[in-house]
Amino acid sequence: MSDIPNDIRVPLFYMEFDNSLAVSGTPAMVHKILVVGQMGADAVASPLVQHTITSDDSARQMFGDSILTDMLLRLRKANNYTETVAMGIEDLTDGAAASADGFTFSGTAMASGTCYLMIGGKSVQVGVSEGDTAADVAASVIAKITTLNATLGSELRVTAQAGASTNIVKLICKHKGITGNDIDLRINYYTGEQLPKGIICTVGTMSGGTGTPDMTAIVAAIGDEWFNHIVMPYNDQSSLNTLRDELIARWGPMRMQEAIAYTAFRGTHAETSTWGSTRNDYLITCMGTNKMPTPSWEVAASYAGTAAYYLAIDPAQPLQTLSLKGILPPAKGDQWDLTERNLHLHDGVATYFVDASNQVCIEREISTYQVNKFGSPDPSYLDITTPSTLGYLRYSMKAHITQNYPRHKLAGDDVLDELEPGQPVVTPKTLRVDFLDKFLEWEGKGLVEDFETFKSTLSVVRDNDNKNRVNVMCSPNLVNGFRILAVTTQFQL
Repeated sequence: MSDIPNDIRVPLFYMEFDNSLAVSGTPAMVHKILVVGQMGADAVASPLVQHTITSDDSARQMFGDSILTDMLLRLRKANNYTETVAMGIEDLTDGAAASADGFTFSGTAMASGTCYLMIGGKSVQVGVSEGDTAADVAASVIAKITTLNATLGSELRVTAQAGASTNIVKLICKHKGITGNDIDLRINYYTGEQLPKGIICTVGTMSGGTGTPDMTAIVAAIGDEWFNHIVMPYNDQSSLNTLRDELIARWGPMRMQEAIAYTAFRGTHAETSTWGSTRNDYLITCMGTNKMPTPSWEVAASYAGTAAYYLAIDPAQPLQTLSLKGILPPAKGDQWDLTERNLHLHDGVATYFVDASNQVCIEREISTYQVNKFGSPDPSYLDITTPSTLGYLRYSMKAHITQNYPRHKLAGDDVLDELEPGQPVVTPKTLRVDFLDKFLEWEGKGLVEDFETFKSTLSVVRDNDNKNRVNVMCSPNLVNGFRILAVTTQFQL
């Protein structure tokens, strides 16, 4: 009895309730996503303040015309179920906005038609009349982009103005920083699209964006809130190093707030491989985008949203073949082949493939972790399903212990037969049974295997120096993903 005094003399009946046995199994692990990014000039949210996002409209209202809004809209297309929290940051004070002579036109339209432009994965269609000059077409493009920027829901990341010549459309990123360099520009993306006869268009490349946010301030603003998934639009080394250190601290035994961060990198195959060689983080995963029309920050958001939804269902089940909704693949001639993708999977870069319906699908969700502290290859944290599964095992064991033994006393195994009924006493033998029972629960969920080895190697002992402490050594064998089927066929004639 924990609440009924032993010396009570007032009659008659007293009953207390103990909920320690009320819960069987493991309570559902509630996942939460944090999305970080720059806000627009029209944002109403205060910087570095967390806001729960429940609709597309709330994202637009809170963070305005911004990459953070883009990320939230893209994430919600992939996953509008998992609780999502957004934290905006102000535009960079020390930085420059990317720009480009985006579209340079020449010629005269010999027939009416449409210019099919694409800016950061967003289609911009501009009507052309017969007889329009290159300057006329450029002016029409500038007018159309200006109109779209004034239209709710267009989400273009650039403004447009006349270039050095009237036939040039100069594009300027709306925000400062290196992310602006990732804005893709192209024409005639979809099959059947073509410029009006007589019009020629040269497409430029966004560049000149400089600056990164103060990641230390961002991490401080996250506080002690537990987020299982963090969407990171910035992939520079300094920002990721700061985030990595925070993730490792959260992962540790004193905080136990495990989280996985998702980012994306846009670049050539060589550039992506070089980037991958600079990272070795088991709690960060990066999708190499290649020449996708969709910006890298939207790819990261879609990747995180998809992963968060399905890892909450089963932390050990591979994410391969899951589609990233709304993400546009590179042109067929630019897509990486099997050999190139396999090289990236050895460089710590997650990969995708494009299916028959032209959807971008996760191929393998690896972390950037590649080698141990001595530089030797180490596949222990290759797939993010491994830390995801370990996080669930720890969560479920913690939930069991805190639910069943919140105020118990600790004694040796020899007192079990002498205890009065209901005594709140736990022993190493009791805890050993708990660990074995919990393993069987995990095994039933398809998270672990080989019960007999786990049982034979499980050690639960009372600490020699601190009699209030029990030390446990256990070795669960995690299930693996079905990744490869290798078949040798020895045929006969």
